[in-house]
Amino acid sequence: MARSPSPDPAQLSLFEVAAPAAQALPAVPPAAPPPPALSLASVLSPAMFRHPQANREIRLDEHLVAYALKRVRRRSIGFIVGTDGLSVNAPKWVNLGDIESALREKGSWILRKLREQQERHQRLQQARVEWKDGTSIPFLGEPVIVVLDARATGAVLHTGAEALPGVARLTLHVGLPHTAAAEQIRDAVQSWLQRQARRVFDDRCRHFAQQLGVHVKRLSLSSAQTRWGSASADGSIRLNWRLVHFAMPTIDYVVAHELAHLRHMDHSPRFWDVVRSVVPDYEQLRGGLKDDVLPVFD
Repeated sequence: MARSPSPDPAQLSLFEVAAPAAQALPAVPPAAPPPPALSLASVLSPAMFRHPQANREIRLDEHLVAYALKRVRRRSIGFIVGTDGLSVNAPKWVNLGDIESALREKGSWILRKLREQQERHQRLQQARVEWKDGTSIPFLGEPVIVVLDARATGAVLHTGAEALPGVARLTLHVGLPHTAAAEQIRDAVQSWLQRQARRVFDDRCRHFAQQLGVHVKRLSLSSAQTRWGSASADGSIRLNWRLVHFAMPTIDYVVAHELAHLRHMDHSPRFWDVVRSVVPDYEQLRGGLKDDVLPVFD
């Protein structure tokens, strides 16, 4: 709903009790100039960001940033904002004054990225799995409750079709006693997830290979930290088993992406046209892969 405009002081006087005739109303002072635009950093509470290998400090808009400065062979100053904080790579001939001037010039960008990394770190901490009876993990976009059940053989997924709203309808019964160590529970659940990943990926590869007219020679699972999949010209496909945490549309995008490389081994417009032909909303799904935080397995 649009915000109502601020009332005019002159209009407010129409609804006030009139001043006695013998008294003159004071002159209305001229309107004050509008305040300067606020930067992102100025509205944030003062904070401190410290890199583990910090050897220099600077204050950016009242926020203390302790950064790791490295002297390297390069032509310009480079800034890297990662999970540890801010790293600065600078040529040996650049003095500290010029480095700090460059930092202040990029201050808003640096603070924004530091905040983003801080928030991501917090989400990762919240996503850390506590391996015990009743813990929850995502599977194909849905939460699955882990149930320690010594009567079960291996790991068996139970579906509660009549589950109440807000209550997970999937439970994974793992054949372990309640006294099982966290490592035992983790290994049993991870093995089950990997088996399901193989089953799902096989099915989706057959589906998209037929649509795209390509042949998958070999499918294997990977545990890469930074890549969701890869494709080789000989028809070999590798898919990260952690994709099994995502809903099917996201898995379909990654599978279609890798199979499209069997038509075009690049990321040219022709390649993206192939992906779009089978996954029209691939851009939205690709964004979700970057933003979502997976459960952290210790």
